[in-house]
Amino acid sequence: MAANFTPQGCGPNVDSLYYNLCDVAAVWGIVLEALAAAGFIFSFVLFISLLASMPFMQDKNRRSSVALHACFLVCTTGLFCLTFAFIVGKDFSTCASRRFLFGVLFGGCFACFLMQCMRLNILVRRNSGPQAWVLCLGALGLWLVEVIINTEWLIITVVRHPRGPLNATAETSRATATPCNIANEDFVMASIYVMTLILAVVVASLAILAGKHKQWKKEGTCILLSSLFSVGIWVAWIVMFVYGNERSGGPTWDDPTLAIALVANAWVFLILYTIPEICCVTNDDDSQQGFRDDLYPNRGVGYETILKEQSSKNMFMENKAFSMDEPNQAAKPVSPYSGYTGQLRSSVYQPTELALISKAVGNPADSSFDMVIPRASANSAANSGSSTPSTHANLGNAAYTQTNGNSVGWV
Repeated sequence: MAANFTPQGCGPNVDSLYYNLCDVAAVWGIVLEALAAAGFIFSFVLFISLLASMPFMQDKNRRSSVALHACFLVCTTGLFCLTFAFIVGKDFSTCASRRFLFGVLFGGCFACFLMQCMRLNILVRRNSGPQAWVLCLGALGLWLVEVIINTEWLIITVVRHPRGPLNATAETSRATATPCNIANEDFVMASIYVMTLILAVVVASLAILAGKHKQWKKEGTCILLSSLFSVGIWVAWIVMFVYGNERSGGPTWDDPTLAIALVANAWVFLILYTIPEICCVTNDDDSQQGFRDDLYPNRGVGYETILKEQSSKNMFMENKAFSMDEPNQAAKPVSPYSGYTGQLRSSVYQPTELALISKAVGNPADSSFDMVIPRASANSAANSGSSTPSTHANLGNAAYTQTNGNSVGWV
C-alpha cells in the first residue's frame, strides 16, 4: 500500500517530505532544484575568483570593496540553498528556516548593496572612498536589524501558538507545526524592513549617476539594474502570495511562488551585478597597467630593443676593427690645401709659399719680407749624391717661419 502512494520517480524508501525533489508530476520542484544547484556552484566559483583576483588589484578603492563582495556572494549562495527548504515538504525545522532565513539572507544582500552605494557616492564625488572596515561595520549594522526583527517575530509566533496535539499522526503534526501556521500576510509584513532596504538602494544608486567621476558609474549602473529587477520580482511574488494563490490554485502554490522568487532574484544578483563587477575590476587593472607602461616606456625591455642594441654593438666593433687596420693619422703629411672647401673666407687669410714669393718679387722694397737665399756648402756638395728620397721629400715640403709677422725664411 505504501508503494501505491509513492509518486513516479521516487523510490519506496524516500520519505514523503522529499517527494517534490523526485516527483515527475511536480516539475517545478525538479527545475528549481537544478537551477538552485547550478547557482550554488556558480556562486562558489565566483567567490573563489574574487579572492584570487584580490592580489592583482592595484587600486586601493577596488580592494576596499572586496569584503563587501564576499559577504554579498555568501548571502547569495544562502539564497540558493534556502530554495531547497521551500521545495521539500513542511515540518517544524523547514518552516522555521523558511520564516527566519528568508528575510535574513535578503537583508544581508541589500545591506551590502546599500553600503556599496554609499561607497560609490563618495567615489564619484571625491574619487577617494572609505576604508573596508567602515563599510563592513555599516553592512553588519544594517543586517543585524533584520536578524533582530526576524528573531523576535519567530519567537512571538512560536510562543503564541501551540505546537500541536501529542496524539496526532506524522502528517497532522507536520501540518499543525507552529511556524507553518503563519498567515501569508504576516510573512510579508515580517519582510517590511527588507523592502525598505530595497527602496533605499534604488534611491542611492540613482544618486551615483549624478557624480562627476565616470569610472565609478558602471558599478552604480549594475546596482541600479539589480535593484530594479529585484523590485519587480518582489512585487510579483507578494501579489501572487497574498492575492493570486487563493484565487488560482490555493495554498499549494505558496511554496513554488517563494522558491521561484528566491532562485530568480539570486540569479539576477549574479548576472547583473557580480559577473560585471568582476569583469570591470579585471579590465580596469589591465588598463591601468597599460597606462603605466605608456608612461614609463624605458622600464620594460622588449625583444626589438635587445636586437637593436646587439646590432649597434656589433657594428661598433666592426668599425673599430677597421680603424685599427688603418695607419696612424698623425704621421701623415698635411697638405696646405686640405682645409680649402671652395669658399672664400674673409675672416681668416692664410697665405701660401707661392703667394709670399710673388709678393716679394713684385714689391722688393717691402721691408716686411726678407728673403734668405740658401747658400751652398761643402757638406751639402758631399752629401748631394747620397741623398735619399726622404731628404728630397723633406726639402720639397719645406716650411716657412715668420717671426713677429715680418720675416720669412726657408729651412
